[in-house]
Amino acid sequence: MREKPKGQTLSRRQVLKSTAMASCAVAAGCIGTGSPQSGQLEKVWGLAGSTPGRLFRPRAVAVDKDDLLYIVDMTPQIQVFTGDGVFVRGWQTPQFERGRPSGLSFDKAGNLLVCDTHYFRVLVYTPRGELLENQTIGGTFGDGDGEFQFVTDAAQDAEGSYYVAQYFEYDRIQKFTSDRKFLLSWGEHGHELGQFLRPQKIVIDNSGLIWVTDACNHRVQVFDARNSQAKLVKSWGQQGNAPGRLNYPYDILLDDAALAGQSGGYVYLCEYGNHRVQKFTTNGELVGSFGKNGRRDGELDQPWGIARDSKGRMYVLDTYNHRVQRFRL
Repeated sequence: MREKPKGQTLSRRQVLKSTAMASCAVAAGCIGTGSPQSGQLEKVWGLAGSTPGRLFRPRAVAVDKDDLLYIVDMTPQIQVFTGDGVFVRGWQTPQFERGRPSGLSFDKAGNLLVCDTHYFRVLVYTPRGELLENQTIGGTFGDGDGEFQFVTDAAQDAEGSYYVAQYFEYDRIQKFTSDRKFLLSWGEHGHELGQFLRPQKIVIDNSGLIWVTDACNHRVQVFDARNSQAKLVKSWGQQGNAPGRLNYPYDILLDDAALAGQSGGYVYLCEYGNHRVQKFTTNGELVGSFGKNGRRDGELDQPWGIARDSKGRMYVLDTYNHRVQRFRL
């Protein structure tokens, strides 16, 4: 069953007008934080507000096969933009009185997975904003199999299985079949290895390993959940604000080599608490970083999300500055 999308689509004339209004800044060099630098600022766009094309505390971002950005914010609108910040279309989730969504990703079919956090479910939309109600995962609050508390992120692996992360009293990740039937779960609330304090983001590499930003434990944990039980493969990260330390990593991005498990691959972490993006090897060795707290171009204020397009450009949700910044990696 499909629900008619609640949103707007701009005409060609309106798109051209939005292009003219997009905020842009190009930097000659890098913005660093005392560690080696790893990002060149290309463009800054976004204006604070709740009307179509504006942003208010953007919380999650995903990029589709056409390099369009899908962004959810606190209004809560799900809005689609070009890489230059031109508004294309937008819609809202069916309910949002209890809270806003906080996770976006694409499934194998190219549909958008929306973690409807405070309604304990994952909604599925076509790229045009049509709600596919029969594909919803969850919707019941609880700690039983297939039940959720506050959902943070969802991802689908190459075999079609879904992984859904949650936090609150029972922090864990659950795995479902391609037709959304419960398979297994792992994790609990705590500081020990294999436990979580707000597993905020999930990324699945090409071999099927699950990379998790364990945000309030200030670390990354990597799991193999391809069999009947999930096994911890590795974990790294310590709290702090020095180069290489982490402070509430909310998002994670693996480059192509890291996704393929090749040597020389890099992992990027978006830190809400340190107002920066850091670049690591896949074993957690610091390579570089960019960003510092502030409002000027290249500076960040509590960023929530990062995403990369096919041209190798990174988009950073500069959340409390209500904008997006694009960096060349």
